[in-house]
Amino acid sequence: MTPIVCVEGVQRSFGTGDSAVHVLRGVDLTVNQGELVALYGPSGSGKTTLLNLIGALDQPTGGGITIGNHHITALSDARRAKFRRQNIAFIFQNYTLMPTYTAAENIDLGLRLLLPRVGLRERRRRMSTTLEAMGLSAWADHLPDQLSGGQRQRVAIARALALQVPLVLADEPTSGLDTKTARRVLALFRGIAQSQGTAFVIVSHDPNVEGFVHYIYDLHLGQLQHRTVPQHHEEPQ
Repeated sequence: MTPIVCVEGVQRSFGTGDSAVHVLRGVDLTVNQGELVALYGPSGSGKTTLLNLIGALDQPTGGGITIGNHHITALSDARRAKFRRQNIAFIFQNYTLMPTYTAAENIDLGLRLLLPRVGLRERRRRMSTTLEAMGLSAWADHLPDQLSGGQRQRVAIARALALQVPLVLADEPTSGLDTKTARRVLALFRGIAQSQGTAFVIVSHDPNVEGFVHYIYDLHLGQLQHRTVPQHHEEPQ
C-alpha cells in the first residue's frame, strides 16, 4: 500500500503557559492510497483541527505530517499553499460557494483557480460528470440561494471531486443530506477511492459513514483510538 497521509506524533496547542489548551496530544495516523478513514469525536475534540493540519491550513505545535513524498510541516508558507492547491481537495461544512455563480460555475471556478492548466473541454466534462453523479444536472444553472441546503452541500462535494486530486478532506460532508442521499454520496466516495486511488479523510458525526470506510478512529483526550469497522453497506438503489 502507498501511504498518502502520515501523521506522526502531532501536537496542537492554542495559547501559552498555564492558559494553553492542548487539543492534540501526539496523534499518529496513516492513510493509504484508495482508503477511506473516518474521524469521530464530540464537538471540540479536535477533529477539524486535525483535518486542517493534514490539509496544510495550519501548522502543528509538535510532530510532523507527510503527504505523499512531501513533508508539509517543513515547507514554507508559499510552498505549502502551492502544494495544497495541487494535491488536496476540501469539502467544508459551510459549503463556501460563490453566491453569484451557478452550481456549474462554482465547480468551474474551482478548476480554474486550482488547476489552471486544465482546458475548457476537460473542465466542462468534469462539471457535467460530477453534477450528474450528485444528481444535480437539472440544477446546473441555479444559483446557491435557489438550491436547498442539501443541494448546496452536493455542489460543494462535486466541486471537490472534480479536482481529481490524491487526497480529499471532508468535514461533515453528509450533514445536510437525507439518509438515502448520504449513502449514495458515500458509495460514490468509495467507488472513486477504488477506481482512482483517492484517499478520503472524513470528519463526521453521521453513523452512515461507518459502513463505507476502511478505518474508523475516535478522537478522545487529544489522541486517536481505533474502532472496529462494521460491515459495509451496499450502494442504495
